Amino acid sequence: MDKKIQEMEELIKVILEANYNYYVLDNPTIADKQWDKLYDRLVLLEKETGIILPSSPTNKIGGEPLDKFKKVIHKSKLMSLDKAQSFEEILDWNDRNQKLQPFATEFSVEHKFDGLSIALTYYNGELIVGATRGNGEVGEDITSQVKTIRTIPLTIPYKGYVVIHGEGIMKLSELEKFNIKNPTEQLKNARNAAAGAIRNLDPKVTKTRNLDFFAYNISYIENKTFETQEDERNFFIENGFMVDPLFKIVHSTDEIKTIIERVNTERRNYDFLIDGLVIKINNIAVREALGETAKFPRGMLAYKFEAEETTTLLNDVVWQVSRSGKLTPVAILEPVELCGVTVSRATLNNFSMIKNKKIKIGSSVFIRRSNEVIPEVLGVAQDYQKSKVIERPTKCPSCGSELIHEEVFTICPNHFGCPRQIIERLSFFSSKHAMNIMNFSVKTIEKLYELFGINSYADIYNLTEEQLYQVENFKDKKVNLILKSIKESKKPELAKFIYALGIDNVGVKTAKQLAKKYKTLNNFIHATVEELVEMQDISYIIAGGIVDFFKDQSNIEEIEKLKNVGVEVQSLEKEEIINSNFFSGKKVVLTGALSIPRHEATEKLESVGAEVVSSVSKNTDYVIAGEDAGSKLTKAQSLNIPVLSEEEFVKHFNN
Repeated sequence: MDKKIQEMEELIKVILEANYNYYVLDNPTIADKQWDKLYDRLVLLEKETGIILPSSPTNKIGGEPLDKFKKVIHKSKLMSLDKAQSFEEILDWNDRNQKLQPFATEFSVEHKFDGLSIALTYYNGELIVGATRGNGEVGEDITSQVKTIRTIPLTIPYKGYVVIHGEGIMKLSELEKFNIKNPTEQLKNARNAAAGAIRNLDPKVTKTRNLDFFAYNISYIENKTFETQEDERNFFIENGFMVDPLFKIVHSTDEIKTIIERVNTERRNYDFLIDGLVIKINNIAVREALGETAKFPRGMLAYKFEAEETTTLLNDVVWQVSRSGKLTPVAILEPVELCGVTVSRATLNNFSMIKNKKIKIGSSVFIRRSNEVIPEVLGVAQDYQKSKVIERPTKCPSCGSELIHEEVFTICPNHFGCPRQIIERLSFFSSKHAMNIMNFSVKTIEKLYELFGINSYADIYNLTEEQLYQVENFKDKKVNLILKSIKESKKPELAKFIYALGIDNVGVKTAKQLAKKYKTLNNFIHATVEELVEMQDISYIIAGGIVDFFKDQSNIEEIEKLKNVGVEVQSLEKEEIINSNFFSGKKVVLTGALSIPRHEATEKLESVGAEVVSSVSKNTDYVIAGEDAGSKLTKAQSLNIPVLSEEEFVKHFNN
């Protein structure tokens, strides 16, 4: 069981990182099929163990909203769709629905657009808010940006309150026109071009992309109901929205299969990107009666097409060194056209993948580029006489140190002496979500390392004006901006500093949680595993990594050096609780299904000074148990910890 839990925790880490890159940064890092395998393996392990960890992406809907945009709380949750990658999975989905609702026999079939989801709110006939989906409950306010999209009406005939959900896209013909007009600002693909335009702070940039919007769902409407998906589509047309040119009502899965086969052939001639089809129970009352899982509505399904593949020669393999010392193999390919772009590099993931798939330099390999993400090498198409085995490196390509081999990972142990690790670490420390030192790019750090040997965080703060002027092409404006930004970064928020340290598995969200709990850097440095695992989303792996980080004297010395050059990490003042509450200062565990979202209950408790923890221990003061509470309730009862119903929670909270 422990091995399965550990595998689940590792899968969650990889999936969440991929989700962050895809949904938040618009910078996908793994192919769809690879993500699907990881996700499916996680789902399988959750079924086998009967355990869903708090941080599992099976509980999540999408990506977190960006900090630079104002947040929008959605009127109703914008859920993602369950997926199918084979016709057999569609049959299974239909069979499950038939058992619950025998009348679920009529379906609508539409394209699954590959752009950026947008929610448009209209009131009294006027567009008042445009928002991204974000995490499904909170999105980003992109009203100014969406108002530049030509196919989004600013006013509509319907005068009630309505939230219309759809997809912002860039047509392939518009992408081609843009690149012809802007030879120095080439856009690589339509999906990222649309997402980047919509989430750009300057609406003028959005306007230059000539985006379009397809409406496909109503998530909330006031004083009006629809009987079918077809009725919703007619509402969109009546109110001036562009709708999917494909819309079919069918009465059998065989008809769905026919559409899938036809569209899969025809989609290469489309002027827009799709990555599949969306199948919905046409009757909305039946669809709503089917209900939803924690993440997906049961009455809708996304069928995803197989990714695009081709073959090309693998000319070489280079090994990239990360800030943690892990080496990643990258395939250098004979350039080839794939999904409308020229591909010359692809990921090989790790040495085990190379070995298991018997990939060789000089061989022809299958590569795939799924849904506009970084290409990956799938396997060998053909070996030749000149093909040669890829050797696992024994020495670091950056510093020459003997490498350590740990299962699938190849690691350079020269943490404080390897140039590439130092440069990547300084770059991470200076990045936006960390110390936010402007104009301090990787290329700048490389030059400063080469010229002056900077190798610690403190060295950044010791840089002088004279040194910066010695960097090629550095003029007054850039030098002044860098020095100003370095100075302004000397009083970082605790959460940003924690993130900047680069502790394994501690992302932006976790850093904020840790700062809120520990209040000061000193408290955090002395955190124990037992304390940490009581927090939500902190596993034993993460907790152990944090504790081990501060056991390393080199890391403590690095922090002391920063203090000596004037870096003052800002402590969080302990929240003052003006009116004492029943839960003030108490450790509380939430378990089971509550009538309000879990995050709402957590925010309520934290607002009165309670600490919401994820596991039950002898130090827990109360357990609030909703419906279908499981092992946490049992453990609380065995430890004689007071258990409150949701009704009792509300009563005590309000008194």
